[in-house]
Amino acid sequence: MPYAEGARPLPLVVVPGMLCDARLWSGVDFPPGHDVHHVDLRRPDVGALAEDVLAATRGPFVLVGLSLGAIVGFEVLRRAPRRVAGLCVMSTNAGAPRREQYAAWRAMDGLIAADRFADVVERTLPGMFPDPEPTPGDAERYRAMAHAVGAPAARAQLAAQATRTDAADMLRAVRCPTVVLAGARDALCPPRFHRAIADAVPGAALEVLPDAGHLLPWQRPDAVTDALRSLVGAAARTTPAAVD
Repeated sequence: MPYAEGARPLPLVVVPGMLCDARLWSGVDFPPGHDVHHVDLRRPDVGALAEDVLAATRGPFVLVGLSLGAIVGFEVLRRAPRRVAGLCVMSTNAGAPRREQYAAWRAMDGLIAADRFADVVERTLPGMFPDPEPTPGDAERYRAMAHAVGAPAARAQLAAQATRTDAADMLRAVRCPTVVLAGARDALCPPRFHRAIADAVPGAALEVLPDAGHLLPWQRPDAVTDALRSLVGAAARTTPAAVD
């Protein structure tokens, strides 16, 4: 059924990555007229976080996720594929956790439990940017956001990471318009992860952004803005919007 004339535009549900909050998207110019709902990651299970996304709005919506936020989005698609009218994922990995990842998450959780959350923030900082030694301004911007998220939420996010599963089979069943964005210099989630996602989703569009790292909405807000505007247009043409 096509987008109904006079219907309310599809809302966007936006999910950040670990140690990130709504300020991650501060430079993105979201499509005008569309409600934007930001979901915080504060529960220790990907399934519970997916339920938070589904509860953020009624009816169909466009899902936007970065890193862990995209992983939560994959679980949303597994649970309620008809609710997702459009999908934009970036800086992420659809595979199951690797052994070394479990070990790294346990180590970070141990540091936080020992009241060393600041050390965890410093450990994660180099992987957020295309250059492992970001500018002082970029580093301070990331530290401020991570410390605002805080240690309890960080521990929940680490626990949630360990509950994720391989999404490859689910992605092959996705039928909504889909955009996959990757930073060409993302050390955490390199472009090959995103090519695998785009290859799995029928009709997905992949864009690899040069000179960009993990935090694409900060490093390439123009490209994220353009991708979302294109996506909501495609979603509107294929999905009925919610009506008041």
